[in-house]
Amino acid sequence: MSDFFNRKMKELHIKLNEIQKSAVLKTEGPLLLLACPGSGKTTTMIMRIGYLIEEKNVNPKRIKAITFSRAAANDMTERFKRFFPHLELVDFSTIHSLAFSITRTYLNKTGTEFELIEGGGKGKQSPNKSMLLKALYKEVIREEGTEEELSSLSTFISFLKNRMIPFNKWEKVPGPFEKAGSIALKYEQYKTRTIGHLLLDFDDMLTIAEQALRVDERLTERYRSQFDYILTDESQDTSLVQHRIVEHLVAHHGNLCVVADDDQSIYTWRGADPTYLLDFRKVYPDAELLMMEQNYRSSKEIVDTAAKFIKRNKHRYKKEMHTENKENGPLFIKQFEDPKQLLEYVTYELLDEKNLNEVAILFRNNSSSTMYVNELHRRGIPFYMKDADDKFFSHWIVEDILNFMRLSFNVERKDIFAKVAMKMNLFISRKMLSEFERKASSGNVFDALRQSVQLKGSQIEKLAAYKGVYDKIPSMRPAQVIRMIRYELEYEEALRSRAQKFGYRIDNLLGILDTLEGIASQLRTMVEFANRLKELEAAVQQAKFNPPNNALTLSTFHSAKGLEFRRVFMIDLVKGIIPSEEDETDPLLMEEARRLFYVGMTRAKDRLELLSFQKQNGKTKEDSRFVNEVRGLLMKPEERKMGKLKKVQPSIPLDPDGIHDSNELYKDMHVIHRVFGRGIVVEIGEAEIRLQFGENEKRLSLETVLSRRLLKKVES
Repeated sequence: MSDFFNRKMKELHIKLNEIQKSAVLKTEGPLLLLACPGSGKTTTMIMRIGYLIEEKNVNPKRIKAITFSRAAANDMTERFKRFFPHLELVDFSTIHSLAFSITRTYLNKTGTEFELIEGGGKGKQSPNKSMLLKALYKEVIREEGTEEELSSLSTFISFLKNRMIPFNKWEKVPGPFEKAGSIALKYEQYKTRTIGHLLLDFDDMLTIAEQALRVDERLTERYRSQFDYILTDESQDTSLVQHRIVEHLVAHHGNLCVVADDDQSIYTWRGADPTYLLDFRKVYPDAELLMMEQNYRSSKEIVDTAAKFIKRNKHRYKKEMHTENKENGPLFIKQFEDPKQLLEYVTYELLDEKNLNEVAILFRNNSSSTMYVNELHRRGIPFYMKDADDKFFSHWIVEDILNFMRLSFNVERKDIFAKVAMKMNLFISRKMLSEFERKASSGNVFDALRQSVQLKGSQIEKLAAYKGVYDKIPSMRPAQVIRMIRYELEYEEALRSRAQKFGYRIDNLLGILDTLEGIASQLRTMVEFANRLKELEAAVQQAKFNPPNNALTLSTFHSAKGLEFRRVFMIDLVKGIIPSEEDETDPLLMEEARRLFYVGMTRAKDRLELLSFQKQNGKTKEDSRFVNEVRGLLMKPEERKMGKLKKVQPSIPLDPDGIHDSNELYKDMHVIHRVFGRGIVVEIGEAEIRLQFGENEKRLSLETVLSRRLLKKVES
């Protein structure tokens, strides 16, 4: 045994600690390996597989490694090739890939034809899942479903299947909106309406595979007999139906290694079941439990603080995460006046970073990313998006704002007016609007509507006021136009009514308007604004699928799991975002939100910044309770008694020789920027300064350049 570890130390320069060695050597029977963040779980798993092959002479084909994602399967495959290039490759695959193989075999055996309605190839004629849900939503609710509603419906159906909830209980399970369970049932009925022919989504692969292994003994024996050892990675993200599939496959030998961290279980909303790990020994009474608690990733301050923070959760295994890494300075907690100041701070910290690929901005909701995308793209800072939020640009609020603007170019367009009339707080009915569209009227739509249908005096007054607003709009900048749409055309009031009627979170909707206003603030015309949205949508796609070199990472907390960065900014850490209002209503949801925050914290190796803001939309915002918990943990005993924490100074000191007066700047001036180096001033505007650095032009905020003294004059 020691020969194996000594040999690998010489060959690979890998030295395992005692717990990791125990995990490698414990090959027979069930093992639950709880791996804290940064504890080297993937290395340990690969070494365990290599040990089975090299020392126990197990045929690689008899080993099955199941991962949570395709990316993880590819990563483990490449790591195995690197560690053991002389060995035959082990089968690394996702649970869905394995389940599809079982499902296909079972359906072929029963003579059942099937079509996939998710992830289908080109030229597919069968309906896809999203279109089917859209049609069923309209049939049941009598309204068009928004993208958020359809997305939440899809997630809800996935939850029902992954938790193996019987069909007869679907309508009783609380859904994202009223009648979600009824739509889910209609969806299943539609997919199975043709005898001998099924429409399958990804979750059906799991439920049918589990059913096949439960009812067909011959098929079960066929798959059981393929593997003598099964390993599952990221098992805290595994759902009940996925666990059951694995149970069926190991029933005859019990050689199962489950690698997980219950403190990183953050997907219960889509069916993951962390309680399964806590009850592991109920399923496998003779299971051994090992805890990999040494963190090799992060500084001592980050590890110590995160370890204390997660202990506030009750439903968890007691672990003592620790590290032998050195101290690297304190965690940073900063509160800004508003999201704009927070954005400005992060942006200019990034301008001082040389290795952006070692830096990440993490957030709870994808909606937080759009203003950062706009600012990073505008300043030429390269970025990669772990989650491409292209849905923002097709959101119905974005389309509403563009339609309000389109109408200003031609106020005789009845077709465009029909799209926004119900959003103006006019309180007219759809019947009245349809009647107006049918009548042969022309001219200004506000006058034409008044002449076409019978209106109340208050409605006529509003029409006159709205007509006056549209008289002003063409001469205004797009940010001013959005404010007029919000307040003078009373779009925001209409949004509040819609939010109350359909159960939307009004803060989320107003956040979209704030983001649009922020994007528009740097532009002169509505045409420029519309083009900028298209430009940003394309930039998001580029950042997702073809990111530039040395790119900063933008990611949700969820998608950042498994990643690590030298420096991490966790942004928008305010009450209502993390934890959300819903999290506050349920102790189990609150624990999951804390786990999510913990995942964000433990991505950082050297520097972690927790950032919040005081005000948004005129409302005072409170720091996230998790920020306050961390703040309390960082206090020294005497500070805790006084109830305050010493403020941390900004990380970039002001350069006393830097230019701080705009009068010192002039066109063609040679300057040096503290990040971009030598450059030439191209143009000085009211709010921006354009500079040429070699082949690259940068547009920077004039106020920030001066206040942070980022430029110095140099000789040409």
